[in-house]
Amino acid sequence: MVNVRSIAEMGAYVSLLEYNNIEGMILLSELSRRRIRSINKLIRVGKNEVVMVLRVDKEKGYIDLSKRRVSPEDIAKCEERYNKAKTVHGVLRQVAQENHLEIEDLKFKIEKPNSEDDKKIDYVHCYDVFKMGITDDAVFEELDVTPEILTALKAQIRRRLTPQPIKVRADIEVTCFTYEGIEAIRSALQAAQNVGTEDVPVKVKLIAPPMYVMTTSTLDKQKGIQKLQEAIEAVREHITAKKGTMSVKMEPKVVSVNEEKEFLQMIEKLENENRLVDGDAPED
Repeated sequence: MVNVRSIAEMGAYVSLLEYNNIEGMILLSELSRRRIRSINKLIRVGKNEVVMVLRVDKEKGYIDLSKRRVSPEDIAKCEERYNKAKTVHGVLRQVAQENHLEIEDLKFKIEKPNSEDDKKIDYVHCYDVFKMGITDDAVFEELDVTPEILTALKAQIRRRLTPQPIKVRADIEVTCFTYEGIEAIRSALQAAQNVGTEDVPVKVKLIAPPMYVMTTSTLDKQKGIQKLQEAIEAVREHITAKKGTMSVKMEPKVVSVNEEKEFLQMIEKLENENRLVDGDAPED
């Protein structure tokens, strides 16, 4: 993984992020397999790129790199490895600072194999071991560190690596103009909520008749989307049985923090407007 520092006539000068930021160069001919029309569309200053090493001149200190020879599979693997290493480094750096230690000493104690048997085991990234440690303290039993450092390490791991739930949302319109219209809609929406589980609960909230929003919070994106799709089908089945209709205005999707914030503001605004409409006007 490299970071692009500058772009020149011959190519791009970069820093090798995993090797103490030493300088390397991606030659112009190694940027792309296609004809280069605009170098700025291929590479930009400040952006991280995945490259492979072509040549190393130890005497002159030159490192020639290639971007075009890296396959999409290699890019994905490198990005995953780099992001994991970056997270582990952040955890260890914080623990080292809090306990007035040299980070290299702490890394040696944490990351080294504890025995000859450990060396024979297939390589497991320290990040994955840390994640296992969130639910299994046995992972840390062989560490050669003080109780104070171990406590600080566990705290940092839980703070940085504990999965955060994501929010999935879908918008639907439900109408029923028969005699049991209101009860039919309530029953259909309750059926949607009944689809939810403890791990993937489903909530339904009124936006403004006939618009409703379904939401769920879960650690698994696909499970969340699938659960809302099941909830939508439950509404469709119940409401059509009562001669009502349902349409999907927004398919289940993961919503960002900003989208969720805007949605909550919209709900609050509509609730305030409803209060003004429903409330009695003050007498003069």
